[in-house]
Parts: sequence; C-alpha cells; structure tokens
Amino acid sequence: MKTPSAIALLLLSVINCGSSQNSSTPNGCGLDVLPQYVNLCNLDAIWGIVVEAVAGAGVLTASLLMLIVLVRLPFIKDKEKKSPLGILFFFLTGTVGLFGLSFAFIIKEDEQVCPTRRFLWGVLFALCFSCLLAQGWRLKRLVRHGKGPSGWHLVGTAVCLMLVEAIIATEWLILTVVREKKSSCSYEPMDFVMALIYVMFLMVVAMVLSLFTLCGKFKKWKKNGICLIVTLFLSILIWVAWMAMYLYGNQALGKAKLWQEPTLAVALLSNGWVFLIFHAIPEVHCAILASPQENTTNYFDTTQPRMRETHFEEDIQLPRSYMENKAFAMDEHNAAFRTAGFRNGSMSTRPSAPFRSNVYQPTEMAVVLNGGTIPSAPPTYTGRHVW
Repeated sequence: MKTPSAIALLLLSVINCGSSQNSSTPNGCGLDVLPQYVNLCNLDAIWGIVVEAVAGAGVLTASLLMLIVLVRLPFIKDKEKKSPLGILFFFLTGTVGLFGLSFAFIIKEDEQVCPTRRFLWGVLFALCFSCLLAQGWRLKRLVRHGKGPSGWHLVGTAVCLMLVEAIIATEWLILTVVREKKSSCSYEPMDFVMALIYVMFLMVVAMVLSLFTLCGKFKKWKKNGICLIVTLFLSILIWVAWMAMYLYGNQALGKAKLWQEPTLAVALLSNGWVFLIFHAIPEVHCAILASPQENTTNYFDTTQPRMRETHFEEDIQLPRSYMENKAFAMDEHNAAFRTAGFRNGSMSTRPSAPFRSNVYQPTEMAVVLNGGTIPSAPPTYTGRHVW
C-alpha cells in the first residue's frame, strides 16, 4: 500500500512542478528562452514582436535598395547621378544599423547591451544626418551652378562629421564606466540626451542647408531638394516627440521604467522608415532612371527643326530662300556625278538621258534636309548644267 501512494505523490509533485514552470514562462516563448530575450516572443507584451517585425521589414527594404543600386551601377553614365552613390550607400548602411539597434532595446539591459545602446545610437544617427548634410551641399551646388562636388568629397565630408560623434560617445563611456567605475546601465535620461547634442546640431545645419536647394536656375534638381526638406522636417518632429516622452512624458504618466525602452525603439523605427521612404527610395529612383538623350537630332523626325535652319540660319543668318536654293543646287550637283557615265577611266562630258529630263526627282538627301517631306522643285531649276 505504501508503494502506490508514494508513486502517486511523486506524480503529483512532478505535475505541480511542471505547471508552476509553465506559469512562469511567458506566453509564446519556449522553456529554453533566456529571461533577457522574452520580449522577442512574449505575446503579453506584444510591442516587442511588433518592433521586431517592423525592424525586419526595414532591414529587408534597405538591403534591397542597396542591391538595386549595385546592379544598376555599371549602367549609370551621368556623372552627377553617379557621384552621390557613395553617400547613399553610407546612408543605407546607417539606416540598416538603426533598424538593427532597435533589437537592443527589445532585449533587457545588461552590461553588454547598455554600452551598445549608448554608443551606436549617436554614431548611427550622426552617420545618417552627415550624409543628408552632404546631400544638401551637393544639391545646393547643382541647383545654382549645374555641377556638384565629386563623390570623394561627399563621402569624406560625411565620414569626418560622423567621426566627431564617435569620439563624443567614446569619451562619455570612458568617463562614466572606466574612470568613475559606474555600471554602463546606470545613467540618467538627461545624460543620454545631452550626449546627442552634436547629432541635433547636424540635423539643424542639414535642414538650413536644404532650404537653399530651392533657390537656383537648374530646376530639375529641386525635386530632390524637396524630398530632403521633408525628410529632415519629419526627423526633427520625431526627435522632439521622443525626447519629450523620454524626459518628461513617461515620468508624468508614471510609466518611466515601463515605457522607456519602447519609446526609444519606436523612435528608431519611425526615423528609419522616414529615411527610407522620403530620401533613400527617391534617390535610388533618380539614380537608376535613364537620362533623356539631349542634343541628338533625328533627321527623320518632322517635329524637330531642320538641320539647315538650326546650324546655318542661326549662325550665318542667311535668307531662307537662299538656303533652299543652295540645298537643291547641292543635290543636283551630286546627282550629276552619280548619273554621268565613265568612259575609259574619265568622266563623260555629256550627261545621261535621265539627267537631261526636265522632271525634278528629289534625292534621299534632299528629303532628309527638307525635314522628311518631299520638296518641291525650286523656281530656278532648268534641268541643264554647264560642264
């Protein structure tokens, strides 16, 4: 009797242990998921899954844009369209980094995650806004002078501006973590925002510079300037919103600890998608769009001006009637050489019978020079030539 009772007690204890373990496991996560990664699969706190899905779509879109530019790069012949491709690649790289950084705010903070958050936030945004500032400089030159800076100048400017924020973020980590021996996660929200002052400076300068892209005589580049202005304006609004919530709004609502990480993750995603939709996609479309062939004359297109009008009449300003008679004289002179016979290696001094006809027969060149229409006989045509 003791054995069955012992087995029953053992089974009951196993069932209770399993039920308690399942109750402590978040809904949607497996038993082997570490506690710091539960927000990636927790259906009760669904914001992590939403951020994860939107960030993954952003990474896929940015990677696809980079692949499109790489495939079309050998076919881009316009120098002014090829020069900004370097900063466009850097910009897309920074945008991919922003989407990837959002995963660091889904994971619970520890001594490895917190330095990543503090360092990459400012550096990645500095890279993106430096590329936008360089783009504003390029469009300003194009709109006013029709010629922009070289690609190496644009890339060098963006990288140098980004390195300044990298130095600031590194010094902040060294002073707080290494020198003062503090935990990398023990920092005030105001300190986090103050370390991003240089990024805000880049944002404002890029916004001011982009406004000058609307002033100039080369209007075809103003569309790019409008997209740049919209991108920076929406970015400024996003930064004002997340800083207000991060510094004051969450605390006023009593959700300082609960909403702190979602606020920063949403700020990364929203700004990343603004970068893609309003800047990256229009720039890629402009780069791969075939340029219209300029200064090419189609002599068989009757809608185009005639060659003799555009080249002779504009430069020499000769009368129209004289030009037409001159063209017909040239045609008939060539026709005389084509129809005249050759006898014993020398050209005959007597024209052939068809040439002596008084019926005017226009040649192919006469049709081309007349804009594709059959010309009428000139009034001075006599059907005879003096040899």
